[in-house]
Amino acid sequence: MTDVLSELHRRGLIAQSTDEDALRAALAEGPVTYYCGFDPTAPSLHVGHLVQFMVLRALQRAGHRPVVLVGGATGLIGDPRPTAERQLNDRSTVAGWVESIRRQVAPFLGLPAERDGLARPVYVDNLTWTEPLSAIDFLRDLGKHFRVGRMLAKEAVSARLNSEAGISYTEFSYQILQAHDYLQLHRRHGVTLQTGGSDQWGNLTAGIDLVRRVEGATVHAVSTQLVTKSDGQKFGKSEGGTVWLDPQLTSPYAFYQFWLNADDADARTWLPLYSERPAEEVAALVAESEERPASRAAQRALAEELTLLVHGPDELRQAEAAGRALFGREDLGALGADTLGAALREAGSVTVDGGTPTVAQLLQQTGLASSLSDARRTVREGGVYLNNERVTDADAVPGEDAWLPGGWLVLRRGKRAVAGVHRAG
Repeated sequence: MTDVLSELHRRGLIAQSTDEDALRAALAEGPVTYYCGFDPTAPSLHVGHLVQFMVLRALQRAGHRPVVLVGGATGLIGDPRPTAERQLNDRSTVAGWVESIRRQVAPFLGLPAERDGLARPVYVDNLTWTEPLSAIDFLRDLGKHFRVGRMLAKEAVSARLNSEAGISYTEFSYQILQAHDYLQLHRRHGVTLQTGGSDQWGNLTAGIDLVRRVEGATVHAVSTQLVTKSDGQKFGKSEGGTVWLDPQLTSPYAFYQFWLNADDADARTWLPLYSERPAEEVAALVAESEERPASRAAQRALAEELTLLVHGPDELRQAEAAGRALFGREDLGALGADTLGAALREAGSVTVDGGTPTVAQLLQQTGLASSLSDARRTVREGGVYLNNERVTDADAVPGEDAWLPGGWLVLRRGKRAVAGVHRAG
């Protein structure tokens, strides 16, 4: 077995671990069955979840056996947040999210296993063993193993207790349910390692303690660092909101651009976390990014590798082509209507209904020019492009043959300022 813990440390993926010497020995003896859980609190996972997949995939490549839990039960309850109570979703909604997330997760672990002879993942839903649990069984068989003082000391719980919102018993009991998951997976699948975010550390250790009390067994946990931005903004957010893994919620082009537009310092920090390239190659890309920031080497590596991982080679090619085409380096007509539309919505666009305005009016409407006089002056100076062709007449009206697939025009001012015009209907 490879020394996967050293790899995870090198990449900065381990924040905490339980008895690392014993865990390292168990992994060396291997294979170890390990699990990570995802609660269906939305119809899709987002980029914040990707760090967990990096750990899951590294352990799988090292010869260990993954179990992925999508929490149909815990998703009905909600892990306590530090600030306010979660809104409870109805059962049918959560059940639908369980299925969509399970389908979304499968390519991360299932396809490489089929290709490379790695252990195929097992997918479970904790509703299977939680729903039949009676209130009496919950209190007698599980509750008796938990001490209220230790439960109150959990970071999210203590934060809520000291807030105006307080905390309901529903969310207070979440840690018992997650600990029960570990016990059930240990019994059913021989799981001896759980991974999760550092904000889950209290829940992870609660599971370890429950398995020890009930089964007398030693099991382990590893947590990952919470990924942040250097400017303090929440990771996984763009100007348009959360960056989802579902292409219907965040287009592959917008996903690609999220990584490409990362701050230099962030990209250098994130590359070791998210890249599965050899260590020497990652170090070289980080060094290039430091020496020549304009090359955006780290950003491009992140954008290419993660778009390929999440969306596949075809969508990566389209996302790259869209970026080149919008700035005049590739034929716009080669883009599909969906890719072009996603790219222009991300860049910023307006919709016209009825007659088409002049180029000068469109420049003003899209915000590429502050006024009609500014638009006309920029055209005279040769700085305006329509569908990557230089405009010479500011008062010209784009003809029918100018409209691209999906009913789009691409306006550009200079080298970098781009906007879209969409024809209604």
